[in-house]
Amino acid sequence: MKKNNGIGILAVSGLLVTILVLPTLIVVPFTNSGSMERVEETAHKEQVTTLEDAPFSVKVWRSSSEQVEDVPLETYVARVVASEMPVNFEVEALKAQALAARTYITQHIVQGEKVSGEADVTDTVTHQVYKDENELRSLWKENFTENMAKINEAVTATKGEIITYDHKPITASFFSTSNGYTENAGDYWGQDIPYLKSVESPWDQESPKFADQKIVTVAEVEQTLGISLGSMIEDTTMTKTEGNRVDEVHIADHTFTGREIREKFGLSSSDFSIQQKGDHVIFTTKGYGHGVGMSQYGANGMAKTGKGYKDIIAHYYQNTEISPLSTQTAALSPGENKPVN
Repeated sequence: MKKNNGIGILAVSGLLVTILVLPTLIVVPFTNSGSMERVEETAHKEQVTTLEDAPFSVKVWRSSSEQVEDVPLETYVARVVASEMPVNFEVEALKAQALAARTYITQHIVQGEKVSGEADVTDTVTHQVYKDENELRSLWKENFTENMAKINEAVTATKGEIITYDHKPITASFFSTSNGYTENAGDYWGQDIPYLKSVESPWDQESPKFADQKIVTVAEVEQTLGISLGSMIEDTTMTKTEGNRVDEVHIADHTFTGREIREKFGLSSSDFSIQQKGDHVIFTTKGYGHGVGMSQYGANGMAKTGKGYKDIIAHYYQNTEISPLSTQTAALSPGENKPVN
């Protein structure tokens, strides 16, 4: 799971076996250079691009170079936030993203499976999207210094904080855009998680990814699903989840979950309708992403109404707490990624 989102030394010997193994987070990367004015590079570049006093480092497998990059925790969090959320979002939304990112990587390092003997995570949506300084400079060009300063402001404001439930780091899942509601974890992943419950998220309608369509041929539907459509596809029936996404689709005497249909056809969301026109099938979707946890556009919408990052976290991660990392999990020494005894 993901990212940016602190750390004294506390040994908790039983933590590795007491935390429940939770499902892998699927996330949607979304980087945007925003509309920052050009600023001059300063002589204090390192103060802008790095964050010091990291309690441990994150070993990231770089998919392009096939090398492992050893990154201090808070620098890793900042670069994940820069890679996962549009930089022109409100600072309070960026703070919430930082907290989610830091929580994700902390939980993963404490209890997750390493990518290899050398790497903790990848730099892709399999875990959290991560771009290094050179990649961000190439992306943002003359806006790099100002953009990174804004990101670091959000990360510094939440430094050392993680989201916990029952005194354990949570599965801090997030996604781009809801359909107006988030999804129950059990309805998408098949495993109930008490703090990942469906909540209203009306702000997402402002997202450019709120609505979408995908058109495929009837032949492609039949081949992909392994069925024969003896009649118009509109004869199918659906059931819905609490989050108003498709639970099950009954088509041609076959039953598929909404998640199956979404993944088989690469749909933006599992909130979809189906319409047939001639020999083509139109999937119309609302939202972008799996829908579980924090909506990024919802977080930004909340921030625009004056809500702070703590309000955002409390809304999307029900009945959780924001806790000091040092008192909630075993501290990891820099570069070792293992509990200190």
